[in-house]
Amino acid sequence: MDFSTLASLSIPLASLRMQALEAGPSDGPLVLLLHGFPELSESWREVLPLLGAAGYHAVAPDLRGYGGTDRPRKGYDLDTLADDVYQLARHLQPGRPVHLVGHDWGGGIAYHMAAMHPDLVATLTVVNCPHPSVLARRIWRPAQLKRSWYMFYFQLPWLPERALSAEGGRRVPALMRRGMAKGAQVSDARLAPYARNLAHPDAARAAVDYYREALRGLFTPGGARRLLRTYPRIRAPFLLVWGEEDTALGRELTVGLEPYFEQPPEVRYLAGVGHFPPLEAPERVASEILEHLERQPSAAPRAKAGRGKDSCPTQAS
Repeated sequence: MDFSTLASLSIPLASLRMQALEAGPSDGPLVLLLHGFPELSESWREVLPLLGAAGYHAVAPDLRGYGGTDRPRKGYDLDTLADDVYQLARHLQPGRPVHLVGHDWGGGIAYHMAAMHPDLVATLTVVNCPHPSVLARRIWRPAQLKRSWYMFYFQLPWLPERALSAEGGRRVPALMRRGMAKGAQVSDARLAPYARNLAHPDAARAAVDYYREALRGLFTPGGARRLLRTYPRIRAPFLLVWGEEDTALGRELTVGLEPYFEQPPEVRYLAGVGHFPPLEAPERVASEILEHLERQPSAAPRAKAGRGKDSCPTQAS
């Protein structure tokens, strides 16, 4: 894979300055790829060239508080995080909707963008992240509550970020490996940037604040009601890509999605893949994204890309 095609961007927005990686023609349809915890734009390093070679302008930013992007003390609530991405989309491709892809926390932001800014999102692809309303309803089930222990641990003051940043972020690669499928071929060198990033106490604090703000939002007046009753249905064509061996999020979070979308949602399961598909199986993830885009009438003509053969398509029910 030719990583020399990747370029680094520094993008001044009204809210902050964002650092990003990009591939593909600048005049191609824009695909924004949003990373999760405890990652960086680096997580999409193997996916970006494949989308770029297919004619798309693929851009993966470091989200607020991560990597080379600014790290304000505040603004880690979902509305503000989504507004950062809204500004980025308008800056890079004014006047046209974008294709939005998100993994883990990036998926949560992507759902929120698609729900709150339907005119901006042409297609939505989410990787191993449940719809916010589904998670709000089902996180209290015993099996998922056990898997989600870390979300509640992150509510403690100062201790979680201190543990993440200790000894140069030494615990971060081990934390990530626990979420991967057994035998995942991800090198220590590939995980080193995440350790270096969270070795900075302010970076670790910012990453943990995503979880703090999420639970605070759920328990504020009207927060739960918005997610459970009045959250807008998503209009964009939707694909959920799910690594079947996710230890943090149960497969039961991938079913019963129809009430949250205006069009039938599609779910595709990746066998032998855990919580980090962009790192564990980048070619398969890229293939699923490209197939999803290709099925939409608005997709631009482009060269055919290779297709993965070992994912299992399933319609959500």
